[in-house]
Amino acid sequence: MFTGLIEEVGSVVWIRRTDRETQLQLSAPHIAAQVHTGDSISVNGCCLTVALHTDEQITFDLLDETVARTNLAALKRDTGVNLERALGVDDRLGGHFVQGHVDCTASIISFEESDCQLEIALPEESARYVAEKGSIAVNGISLTVAELKAASFVTCIIPHTRWHTNLKTAEPGELVNLEFDILSKYVERLLVRGATQVVSSHSASSNEDGDHKSAAYRA
Repeated sequence: MFTGLIEEVGSVVWIRRTDRETQLQLSAPHIAAQVHTGDSISVNGCCLTVALHTDEQITFDLLDETVARTNLAALKRDTGVNLERALGVDDRLGGHFVQGHVDCTASIISFEESDCQLEIALPEESARYVAEKGSIAVNGISLTVAELKAASFVTCIIPHTRWHTNLKTAEPGELVNLEFDILSKYVERLLVRGATQVVSSHSASSNEDGDHKSAAYRA
């Protein structure tokens, strides 16, 4: 579990792909000196496990699902990535609950420096998880949705967030990782499951009533 407050912007040393696996190595002097093998790190909002580390570098193994669902496979040498260590029990929650399970990628439509407004495309099938003034994780950054449009959303970026994350180099057309608020997904699951159970219960009751009437008629 993470909070969406970026601790360090690391840089890509290399990304290696073989028929069997994909590995990613990052330069992250601040975090690398404090991690252990097996620790969870949010990399651009994707929860990865530390496979190897030195005092300045961290290496991760990427699953096929991770490669397919995130923007990590498109990273190039020296690209900046947002890093955050897992939330400790006694840590303050300054952002919102971020699981590190990326839902999808989406492209940046515009980034207006004058008013610091970032507009990102919103896939139609995911729009139901986003609400104005609600939380969303963009490349692992906890942000608030300022405006919801038909096929996109807008968030306002304060200067500190921009200059202390990889948004400082963000450009239109760039893919970012999105994770929607976990609460919205659980609420949807409960409502859909509840509605299904109500329909099933109603159908069963109707069938029972029909059986009783048929039995009475035969009698």
